[in-house]
Amino acid sequence: MITLERGEPVKKRRVLVVGSGGREHALAWKLSQSPELERLFVAPGNAGTEPWNVPIPAQDIAALVQFALQEAIDLTLVGPEDPLSLGIVDAFQEAGLRIFGPTKAAAQLEGSKAFAKTIMENANIPTAACEVFEDPQQAKTYIRTLGAPCVLKADGLAAGKGVIVALDLETALQGVDEIMDGNFGAAGKKLLVEEFLEGQEVSLLCFTDGVTARPMVPVQDHKRALDGDKGLNTGGMGTYSPPPIWNAELEERVMGDLVNPTLKVMSEHGTPFQGVLFMGLMLTKEGPKLLEYNVRFGDPETQVVMKRLDSDLLSVLWACTEGRLSEIKLAWKDEVAVCVVMAAPGYPSAYPKGLPIRLPETVGEDAVIFHAGTQIKNGSLESSGGRVLGVTAAGETLRQAREKAYALVEAVGFPEAHFRRDIGLKGLEPKSVNN
Repeated sequence: MITLERGEPVKKRRVLVVGSGGREHALAWKLSQSPELERLFVAPGNAGTEPWNVPIPAQDIAALVQFALQEAIDLTLVGPEDPLSLGIVDAFQEAGLRIFGPTKAAAQLEGSKAFAKTIMENANIPTAACEVFEDPQQAKTYIRTLGAPCVLKADGLAAGKGVIVALDLETALQGVDEIMDGNFGAAGKKLLVEEFLEGQEVSLLCFTDGVTARPMVPVQDHKRALDGDKGLNTGGMGTYSPPPIWNAELEERVMGDLVNPTLKVMSEHGTPFQGVLFMGLMLTKEGPKLLEYNVRFGDPETQVVMKRLDSDLLSVLWACTEGRLSEIKLAWKDEVAVCVVMAAPGYPSAYPKGLPIRLPETVGEDAVIFHAGTQIKNGSLESSGGRVLGVTAAGETLRQAREKAYALVEAVGFPEAHFRRDIGLKGLEPKSVNN
């Protein structure tokens, strides 16, 4: 037990983070600062979380449950979408273990885009018009009638890559084959063809206990592989927060018209949602519209969100699991944060592994290098995945944060790295309030 300044004792807690990416390193980094933390574990983790790592894959739910019971874990936090869709929350709860995240049924919000569209429709959420197909020829016939541009989405989980924005008819028709010909496995058995929405994308993540939702800071992601939003879709090449196009009025509208109705309908549907509700938004001329739900912390959104979070993450998560989020007021640092993803050459297509990496000895107190696809082999740091590092820095302005982040990128010894050089540039356009 420890005692806070106000005099009340606080129980120290043992926490397990499930996952191995940059998101999990950012969450572990923030949790490690909690005065309520007794001991931290990350399964399986990466080179950045090495002091806390446990060699259990994120999808091995039975082994994770057994570990949590053996180690008397007080709270488990799940990073990736796969274990959530596989029912890790249900399994932990059945074992009498406390866990933060949605049940298997509630995780369908991300696991099935068709299910998500049904919830949006029932909740009267402003979103793109959509048709769902299981037959590729019917989809192509519809697309020829609809015309381009349009958006094609694999129904199931595709690691953030199952979306094709088709600006012409030929790309749209080819996209049907790309998604439904087996490239995405079971995720591509159903195809959604959506209306093309114009505007700027913004991500808004919310903590929720199923009834109350508390928004985190808004984030703008950069999904395309190349500068100028060109190239293939990726899991995300960088983020910054806050985007200058966001304001308090917009946030109030999103919470009132999109987030709260979603929670209400999910509860009425018999699938109450507890965890992180991630709203992928398009800010159109008609107002904010919902592109998609995610049911967990985003990656690389989490890197900038955790950098800016001033509250104790562990106490927030605990309140969510007890249905007490209404008692919590989140505190955020008044700064701008930028995350630049350093990826392996060739990502998101085929890429090599085992590339040597040398990190600078110091990064500065306003910066953190979050590990993603990294491992220690024979005592040396090397790459083990597509997205390798998330170089994150904060500053008083967006321009200052970008300069710090890119200076740190240049200081990393990873000469083969692929990264975008325009992360956050949208925010430095004339309308920006941060430059």
